[in-house]
Amino acid sequence: MATLAVCILAAPIMHLGCRQNRDYYYWKPVEVTISAYNSVPWQTDSLASLAAWGDTLRPGMKCVAISQDLARMGLDYNMPIRIEGLEGMYLVKDKMHPRWHHKIDIYMGNDVKRAKAWGRKMGIIRYPVKKDPIAPSE
Repeated sequence: MATLAVCILAAPIMHLGCRQNRDYYYWKPVEVTISAYNSVPWQTDSLASLAAWGDTLRPGMKCVAISQDLARMGLDYNMPIRIEGLEGMYLVKDKMHPRWHHKIDIYMGNDVKRAKAWGRKMGIIRYPVKKDPIAPSE
C-alpha cells in the first residue's frame, strides 16, 4: 500500500520509477554538449526569467534548456532527464535557438560565477522513452 501511495503522489515527475511502469520505459542515453545559463537579460533577453513554454524560472529550480534537434528526438516540455555525474532529475523547461545542436543548458538561477565555472563540457544525458512491446529489450 505504501508503494502505491508513493507512486500516486510522485506521479508527475517520478512516475517512471514506480514498479508497475519500469517495464514500459527505458532511459535512452544521448551525448550532448552541456553548458549553463542564468536569468540575466544579457544572456537571454529582457524577460530573462520567462522560459520558452511560458514557465517563470526561479533560482534553485533543477531545469534545462534543450536544443531543438533534441526536441525532435523526443525530449519534450516538463520531461525529466538525468545528467550523468549530477544528482537527481532535471526538467525540460526551455528551448534554445535553432542554431544549437545536441546541446543542453543547465539553469543556474542568477549565479553567473557558478555558470562560468561550469563552462562547456561533453556529457551524457538520459531521457525516458517508451519501449516498443515488439522490439527486443534495450
